[in-house]
Amino acid sequence: MGTETPTFDNFHNEIIEGQSERERQINEWLPVTSKRNAKWWYSTFHNVTAMVGAGVLGLPYAMSELGWGPGVTVLILSWIITLYTLWQMVEMHEMVPGKRFDRYHELGQEVFGEKLGLYIVVPQQLVVEIGVNIVYMVTGGKSLKKFHDTVCSSCKRIKLTFFIMIFASVHFVLSHLPNFNSISGLSLAAAVMSFSYSTIAWAASVHKGVQENVQYGYVAKSTSGKVFNFFNALGNVAFAYAGHNVVLEIQATIPSTPDKPSKVPMWRGVVVAYVVVALCYFPVALIGYWIFGNGVNDDILISLEKPAWLIAMANMFVVIHVIGSYQIYAMPVFDMIETFMVRKLNFEPSTMLRFVVRNVYVAFTMFVAITFPFFSGLLGFFGGFAFAPTTYFLPCIMWLAIYKPKRFSLSWCTNWICIVLGVCLMVLSSIGGLRTIIVEAKTYKFYS
Repeated sequence: MGTETPTFDNFHNEIIEGQSERERQINEWLPVTSKRNAKWWYSTFHNVTAMVGAGVLGLPYAMSELGWGPGVTVLILSWIITLYTLWQMVEMHEMVPGKRFDRYHELGQEVFGEKLGLYIVVPQQLVVEIGVNIVYMVTGGKSLKKFHDTVCSSCKRIKLTFFIMIFASVHFVLSHLPNFNSISGLSLAAAVMSFSYSTIAWAASVHKGVQENVQYGYVAKSTSGKVFNFFNALGNVAFAYAGHNVVLEIQATIPSTPDKPSKVPMWRGVVVAYVVVALCYFPVALIGYWIFGNGVNDDILISLEKPAWLIAMANMFVVIHVIGSYQIYAMPVFDMIETFMVRKLNFEPSTMLRFVVRNVYVAFTMFVAITFPFFSGLLGFFGGFAFAPTTYFLPCIMWLAIYKPKRFSLSWCTNWICIVLGVCLMVLSSIGGLRTIIVEAKTYKFYS
């Protein structure tokens, strides 16, 4: 009789067998731990869906506030640094033999301690994921409005508020899909849409041609305006590289054995995803800025008006993509809330609990999006305040704490460079984003 190959998942199940029936039910019910049969290509389109989204449409605008030299430098550095920190997270997923860190905060607890790890990671991760969902509500609503106005230019104008509500109505249904694997088809469609509308954005820009009297200087006239806009643009770029906040949860869905750990297929998927990210980000950012200069809108599809059918189609692609991306970022939040409800408040893991929790969450993100639809300011503020730590330097701090590389070695120097750059990015872009929100809020009328 042959012996069964031991797996991390079997090890996990053996632990669960020693626990109560209730604990076993909870683990089988929670979104992140319920299924572990994903393939490597799931990692590809989940990561593309998580990363390429609202951020790519704002990159030409970010370039207009950064300028050619700094803009290209920041784009390339961000791509390299975030790929490096993503590799670190994939490696750390199973750094303890026989154990998997299925959630970002579980890795934080292993590194910083049971309580401190929660206090460090959970608030930042929640700000990122809820922030993305709010921004995607705004993006979905704006893209629906642009689609409507393009297709029916003679129709009566409808408030942005109603389009955000229409977009949210889809999530009152989709949010009840139980786990990551159940949204894999939606994620694949979203990934295809992200590549499609990115291609349309730069190809339509090339077709439009360089605008007459195009200018590449800074829009702001005052020194303070230029500086604050520069800071905000850094946050826009940070927002564009935000997939790290769900990477461990995505990797948790991939099966793992000592011979074939999950990091191998996960990394393969990540590399393919990052190639797609580069094919989306760099052409849109550079060509968009080259064509429109500092007159580009904070959403490049709004700057493009013709051909009308193509722009309408691109906006609908954006809507489909952010529907999938919203779900990718919402799933870890659902997992956190549902874990708290059943483990701390002793609710029974039931369909009714899930129905109430998820509907309340969707309604909350819809309400905030309707109330504060400051697109570029939101990108800059959230990008700096929470995306920079969880994406640019928190993985580096964890790596140094766990592996303790020799001082002044290549690994030690690389991680400290990422930490310093990440902290600078966090501070500066938060200031710029907050200032942009304050400036736009002065002229904004609520629920208009």
